[in-house]
Amino acid sequence: MSKLEFGWRMQTFSIDGTPGALLVEQVEEHLRRLDGHVRAVWVQDHLMPENPWTPPAWDSLEAWSTLAHWAAAFPAYHFGTIVLANSYRSPALLAKMAATTQLLTHGRLILGLGAGWHEGEYRAYGYDYPSARERIAQLAEAVQVIRTMWAESPASFHGTYYQVEDAYCEPRPSPPPPIMIGAAGEQLALRVVAQHADWYNAPGSPLEVVGHKLQVLREHCAAIGRDYGGIVKTGSINAIAVASSRAEAQRMAEASPFYKPDA
Repeated sequence: MSKLEFGWRMQTFSIDGTPGALLVEQVEEHLRRLDGHVRAVWVQDHLMPENPWTPPAWDSLEAWSTLAHWAAAFPAYHFGTIVLANSYRSPALLAKMAATTQLLTHGRLILGLGAGWHEGEYRAYGYDYPSARERIAQLAEAVQVIRTMWAESPASFHGTYYQVEDAYCEPRPSPPPPIMIGAAGEQLALRVVAQHADWYNAPGSPLEVVGHKLQVLREHCAAIGRDYGGIVKTGSINAIAVASSRAEAQRMAEASPFYKPDA
């Protein structure tokens, strides 16, 4: 039986109008309390709050600078991104950022990537928002750029979307951080997971939906000769409540803005 480990996805944007300074204090208190109970801490990548009940003007923290700060402050945890929108950062630069962070954290980074989906953020920050098919193709190419930057010195890559010419990424990470891809699309995105991911992050959905996604991933792996068992599988739970009774736990869970009765 595979080993089951738990992590914590930290809150990086206000859900109730809490100012950023207080949000930071709350997260740090949670990190102190969780020490020894979870292996990894995960940071979301949103430039503005992304929930329909959260005004975009409320405070939010940028993913990579947040990860770097708390990875330095809390050396007991691994830290990962869940997941970076590929479009927001050049993959060559991201390879360098990740290599540096892997060195400074003594190998505690998990690099999570996705194709990006929040059109409002893209438009607000001046990013192009191509079709889902194109964003997924860009993601696949970006992972290849990153791996090339980590493996070759100098590194060159000539693709449809990204070009790298005699780029150095020294010191190259040893070992390289695992690359996790978050994806739900069955025809294209999960094929990219099968081709390029060390880890897979399944969508926060009912268990039967997640099970179906894993079966599709298994089929993609079989089609290309990839060992399905070699991919680490991860998933997200939006609300967890612990109480003295089931009824009280249910009440607490339903009070969370992240609660979904079918997930």
